Amino acid sequence: MGNQFSKSKRARKAALPEPQQPTPVPAELAKPVMPEPQPESQPEPTAAHDVEFVIEGPSDRKVIFVVGLGMVGIAFIEKMLGLDEKSKYFIVTCGEEKHFAYNRVGLTEYFEHRNVESLYLNPPSWYAQHEPHRLSYHLQETIVSISADQHLVHTDKNRAFRYDKCVIATGSRAEVPPYTSLEQAQKTKGVFVYRNISDLDSIISYAEQPEVKHAVVVGGGLLGLEAAKAAYDLPTISHVSIVNRQGFPLSRQLDAEAGEMVLHKIEAMGVQVLTRCSPTKQLTRTVNGEEVFRGFELPDGSVHEADLVIYAIGIRPRDDVAKASGIKCHPRGGIIVGDDLKTSAEDVYAVGECASWRENSYGLIGPGIEMADILSFNLTQIESHAPRVMNAPDLSTKLKLMGIDVASFGDFFADNRLPKGRTQNIVLTNDTNGEELKGPKEKGQAALEIEFEDDSKDAPVAATPTKPTAEANGAPAKRPRKHGSGAQPINCLVYKDPFSATYKKYIFTEDGKYLLGGMMVGDVSDFVKLVAIVKKKKALDLPPSQFIVGDKKGTDDGGDLDDDAQVCSCHNVLKGDIVKCVKEGACGTIPELKTKTKVGTGCGGCMPLVTSLFNSEMKKAGKTLETSICPHFKMSRTDLFNVIKVKQLKTLGEVMETFGVNKEALGCEICKPAIGSILSSLYNEHVMKPGHHQNQDTNDKFLANIQRNGTFSVVPRIAAGEVSPDGLIAIGQVAKKYGLYTKITGGQRIDMFGARKDDLPDIWEELNRAGFESGHAYGKSLRTVKSCVGSTWCRYGVGDSVGLAVQLENRYRGVRSPHKFKGGVSGCVRECAEAQSKDFGLIATDKGWNIFVGGNGGANPRHAELFAKDVPPSKVVRIIDRFLAYYIMTADKLQRTARWVENMDGGIEKLRAVILQDELGICKDLDAMMDNLINTYEDEWAVAIKDPSKRKQFKQFVNTDERLPNSETIQERGQSRPADWAKSYPPVKLSTEQLNTPKSQWTWVNVARKADLVTSDEGTSSAAVKYGDTQLAVYHVPRRGYYATQQMCPHRRAFVLDHGIIGDTADGKPYVSCPLHKRNFALADGECLNDGEYQIMSFECREDPEDQERIQILLPPTGDIDSLLGTDKWLVRQAESEALGLNAATQIDILGPKGEILAEMGPSCGGNDCGDHKLSW
Repeated sequence: MGNQFSKSKRARKAALPEPQQPTPVPAELAKPVMPEPQPESQPEPTAAHDVEFVIEGPSDRKVIFVVGLGMVGIAFIEKMLGLDEKSKYFIVTCGEEKHFAYNRVGLTEYFEHRNVESLYLNPPSWYAQHEPHRLSYHLQETIVSISADQHLVHTDKNRAFRYDKCVIATGSRAEVPPYTSLEQAQKTKGVFVYRNISDLDSIISYAEQPEVKHAVVVGGGLLGLEAAKAAYDLPTISHVSIVNRQGFPLSRQLDAEAGEMVLHKIEAMGVQVLTRCSPTKQLTRTVNGEEVFRGFELPDGSVHEADLVIYAIGIRPRDDVAKASGIKCHPRGGIIVGDDLKTSAEDVYAVGECASWRENSYGLIGPGIEMADILSFNLTQIESHAPRVMNAPDLSTKLKLMGIDVASFGDFFADNRLPKGRTQNIVLTNDTNGEELKGPKEKGQAALEIEFEDDSKDAPVAATPTKPTAEANGAPAKRPRKHGSGAQPINCLVYKDPFSATYKKYIFTEDGKYLLGGMMVGDVSDFVKLVAIVKKKKALDLPPSQFIVGDKKGTDDGGDLDDDAQVCSCHNVLKGDIVKCVKEGACGTIPELKTKTKVGTGCGGCMPLVTSLFNSEMKKAGKTLETSICPHFKMSRTDLFNVIKVKQLKTLGEVMETFGVNKEALGCEICKPAIGSILSSLYNEHVMKPGHHQNQDTNDKFLANIQRNGTFSVVPRIAAGEVSPDGLIAIGQVAKKYGLYTKITGGQRIDMFGARKDDLPDIWEELNRAGFESGHAYGKSLRTVKSCVGSTWCRYGVGDSVGLAVQLENRYRGVRSPHKFKGGVSGCVRECAEAQSKDFGLIATDKGWNIFVGGNGGANPRHAELFAKDVPPSKVVRIIDRFLAYYIMTADKLQRTARWVENMDGGIEKLRAVILQDELGICKDLDAMMDNLINTYEDEWAVAIKDPSKRKQFKQFVNTDERLPNSETIQERGQSRPADWAKSYPPVKLSTEQLNTPKSQWTWVNVARKADLVTSDEGTSSAAVKYGDTQLAVYHVPRRGYYATQQMCPHRRAFVLDHGIIGDTADGKPYVSCPLHKRNFALADGECLNDGEYQIMSFECREDPEDQERIQILLPPTGDIDSLLGTDKWLVRQAESEALGLNAATQIDILGPKGEILAEMGPSCGGNDCGDHKLSW
């Protein structure tokens, strides 16, 4: 199923030479990977003249064909796209699965969320971003052979792709033991391997059969323990056993003592482990003519019964394509490559698990990524740099298996082959007073007994199978011989703590100056640091014992690492990469750091150190984020929420007087909305109440989203996207009557743009009559709960997604929070409502609802995490209640739930403990808080249109009913919209000194009455007035008087300053913050406090001495002021914007076949028809 564009637009039959009798594909190559059934016979090879030959990509670029779209294949593609700055190459790839490249290291997580997209290494949008200019991909299409002499690859769809360079990245396949075969395993029900999503889906499906209760895993290595954990987590499996031919698990990573510790931990979970055991026969029974697995016959003749088996005994390189193409392969498997990763075929390379380098194939992601690094570098960078060659890869691993942290690094079995000096065994002991045992690094010391082993003691048991020795027969052990004159003795430092199940063995040179390798079980926190030390091969500057006992306190921030120390082995990210990002200001958050460097996007094991390192570098660079909400309050948003709740403070004035740095301060555009949100979350009073209105940003102040031309959008609530025909007609009539631009939103409702402020009450009055309420699109509150039609209509629907979405949206409407939040409800696992991209999402299962939390789209998208599984419908709402209430209580200002969950100490597990297990004992409080918000809900617009004092605040000018346009209006696709902004406008500084009339000739002009500004001692207020063709803004600041400025913000020529929040600086200087882009202008002199390129005119303003209910401004004649500030002079016009230059995204050029701009079409399209009949392609 390739991307359709590449099929229909770029792919074409080409006049290429037909291959000379293409090599027949072996029958086994065309079969799908076990356990999918295979056809009994293969069709005859298709004649060469029936093959469709395909050329993709621009003719001036070389084509790289990547065979396989796995972790290493996509890593190579990513690196090529990043390094190929000259656009020298076009990349084509085929993947045999229907999925995009996913994280195979995290396969076990699939059993939890059952959503392959959460494992995607890149979202589908990433592929679309690079296609069709740099990348073409084809899913569910398998490469079967390569004609290297003709530079063609052949697929199972009878297509042949031309290439200049071919990179084989086919990975590996699962092995099965000698007492069975792939053919037999494929025919036997209940027999599986553990390699890809298809395997996992098959295991899940089979395990759901009621008679399947006992799962057995054959293999005790990394893959075996992953498979065992997956089976252990399946709700229908009651018993899990592991059959391992070695004496302990993970024998390739751990020695006997560490392996025994892991073994005991696994057995403590209730998992049966059979060690030193190799079944002799796979047993089956016949059911309805099919062979069904029933267990194993063991060497002693006993039978180990089970219902399902997963073979995880190892992997074998997938070199079938190479063999079918005559490319040299190793007898033990793997495509033979040189140090430059070239195969025996010209222009063909191999990377990852399918490659055999110096007779070694590597089943870890790290070496594959290293190969991708080397090859992409050599294809793009060697014009000015020597080619890179393959060196012995780092086989260090750190994994969490069966809930146990395990790591090995460096030469971790050096003690099995090098002569030993002496070994230090460190064990926890009781002291003579019987005091409590102390672990390592506790308070810098530990109660330890250090024992040195010399050659007179027995050597540790080898971790790999060896030939029988004299020692095994009772003879004394002999010192291992040196392997050549360069073999130097080593010493081991061993730490064993049976109480916390911690084991560490570090291997040093005999003098203790160099660390060679080691292994860890339990506490693996030093893994990244130790790997870096081994790679550097640098003499140690501390005694070996400190690596275990330690003398440091607090979190390791990586300060003692060199800049070239590798922090993330999955993507080869160095400490210096992180330091550089911080110093250059390229990354201000952990998500930005991940996006920039890809650190932590593989296995994720490096993130604790990465986070500490990032925080440390931010602090060094002077960029540590202040936890205080703003200069007016020396506390965080969370602290403010709690103290306001405890003290029962109900206005900004009370909060400022109680906790403000300056009790008389006004606040600012940061703390005012934050405190306004807190007060709404606690007391749910109308936001236009005088004490609260001053706190609101423009959107909340006028209950509508302000647009770039100063008009507003109108979004009625359409719960779950469900609307009647009469409702649609009513919306259409309103839009038509008021000339509004209409658009369907991504949240399944209708947005109407271009509403004038003074029309808003009338518009909402009509919508209210039609049964619509406020959609709160303007608030930091619930936006929508999106739904599919679910069981209401869909033949696949399992749950009533529409009904539940309507219930949730009506329940949480109007609930204010630190940031906006959205929901989604899908009626089945097909997930049409995109619930896993929402702040909270629900997906119906046959047992209830799966709840996901912490997702969002936007600039930093995040996939939601599975929070609770198979929740009964009656429990769903209360769980979401608590989740939202806890978010409202503890999140930072303007923090989405995604970042909140990411930054939470303990992450999603901590959140589960609080919400599902009531770890903090606050669930009743959370319930009460949400119940109060729900029970005190009122439609804000319904209240506003019935209150004359509120309605009059929507007038454009308080001193006249006249209207002035804020922008030129143009027609586009049959609708009206504002003229485009120019890409940028020249900086403007305006002052009263530029006026011609001397100030002595100015006069006091009555412009408004106090009632027009709704003045109050509880807070600031403002309004706009018209004077000639000039728009002015008037402000009232309690205890400080009246101010006046021009209404236009010169940054974008927007007449909106009266809508802005009035605040003051730390030293008490009042200013207004433009609602569009937060330019702050001092009310007294018009200075722009945060952008020196702008200044506005300010004017004296006062109460009329003869009538203190009237407000006056000292002004020059209208002709004079209009010449500088007249509305017509500053109106945004399309022609002027085009002359100044538009943003690139607003301009579209029509290109010819070779990329040239077609002259006859001009620089842009005019009218309603955009195109040319000549462009038939």
